[in-house]
Amino acid sequence: MADYKCEKVLPYDNQKGKTEQVEQMFDNIAGQYDPMNRLMSLGNDRTWRKKAIEALKSIAPQRILDVATGTGDFAIAAQKELKPQEMIGIDLSEKMLEVGKKKLQSLGLSDSITLQKGDSTALDFEEGRFDAVTVAFGVRNFESLRKGLSEINRVLRKGGAAAILELSEPTNPIYKLGYKIYTDCIIPIFARLLSKDTRAYSYLPDSIEAFPEGEEMKKLLLECGFSQVTIRQFTFGTCSFYYAIK
Repeated sequence: MADYKCEKVLPYDNQKGKTEQVEQMFDNIAGQYDPMNRLMSLGNDRTWRKKAIEALKSIAPQRILDVATGTGDFAIAAQKELKPQEMIGIDLSEKMLEVGKKKLQSLGLSDSITLQKGDSTALDFEEGRFDAVTVAFGVRNFESLRKGLSEINRVLRKGGAAAILELSEPTNPIYKLGYKIYTDCIIPIFARLLSKDTRAYSYLPDSIEAFPEGEEMKKLLLECGFSQVTIRQFTFGTCSFYYAIK
């Protein structure tokens, strides 16, 4: 039984579990993911990642895990800015990882960043392995949100930090109206132009709407073992940043 509504939101109407459906979805859209990301966020996704990375500078992390790394954008930005000794990105989707590995090769970062297949709710790393764990726009895709966040906590050292970016709905009525028009009308147009899998981009606003935001997410992070959590909102509340210390 799902604990949160977002766990019940599925990309496709089939008999597979959420993990398998999310993997299928990202395999389907891997080739269009980066341009769609830029369009959907109006280019703000890069700024949001930069702010999350700035927050990590205070702990100078040397071992970083990027969960739901996709094509590696967060891992690449973190490697360039923080220069850790170890940077690992994991993702369910082989196709997304293939795109990411090509990016690493073109940037000369193949020796600095490791991208590998992995399940965020069953991390294949020992307890306390990492100084920081990052996730950008991926936690709402977890089949079990509680299990995924608990796994992130488990692989962090004491005093380590999780930096989590997630898309969110603005609370201001005017901004919320503009957001709804954009996600319900404009994004589907972009999806039809750039992707054959339009369901993937109708899943996006559905999963955002169902995600436990703000204080509810903070409460869950504390229940999953984090000692303190701060929340910041970016770009009129369309992106929320959760910074959680173990």
